[in-house]
Amino acid sequence: MVKVVDARGLPCPQPVINTRKALAEADQVTTIVDNETAQQNVTRMAEKAGCTVRVEQRDDGIYLHISKGEAPGNQVFAEKPGFSTAPAGGPLVLVVPSEFMGQGEHAELGEILIRGFFHTLGEVEPVPDTIIFFNSGVKLVVEGSPVVEDLQALHERGVEILACGTCLGYYGLKDKVAVGEVSNMYTIAEAMLGAGKVVNL
Repeated sequence: MVKVVDARGLPCPQPVINTRKALAEADQVTTIVDNETAQQNVTRMAEKAGCTVRVEQRDDGIYLHISKGEAPGNQVFAEKPGFSTAPAGGPLVLVVPSEFMGQGEHAELGEILIRGFFHTLGEVEPVPDTIIFFNSGVKLVVEGSPVVEDLQALHERGVEILACGTCLGYYGLKDKVAVGEVSNMYTIAEAMLGAGKVVNL
């Protein structure tokens, strides 16, 4: 029995959340979305959990046919009572909520500091496993950013770079992303809560 999730018109991260709930109840789910960002977010979540995803473009939406595999990752769909805690020694996550560093009176100084920080980040250990950009911090991952080359170098070293899709949309920057991937609040929350350590810049 295929469970159908109609996520057309739903804001981020609701398509991901609804699909995840459906996968906890069924081995096959078809999620219908109406934009590419939702398609990417749902697909990423499903594939990360070991599912296969077949994309079908129709006139009335994008149909994502999701099937559970036998990968251990599917265990994430099991209902878990109570609360879980972040694993000790888990991933190091860096959170960047602003295009500037610090909260002083002068934005120019904040820009100088953020440039210096990301230039230095590639020279120190340990480098973060994941860097999350949200609010005006997403301006750092787009074309013309003063730190985009440093971020690209980190990305090439295996650092995961996530930029909040809602924030990029707010600033009209979704089509200007130069490094990393457009993400959603579900994935961002999952990365932060599953981290061994979170550093807020």
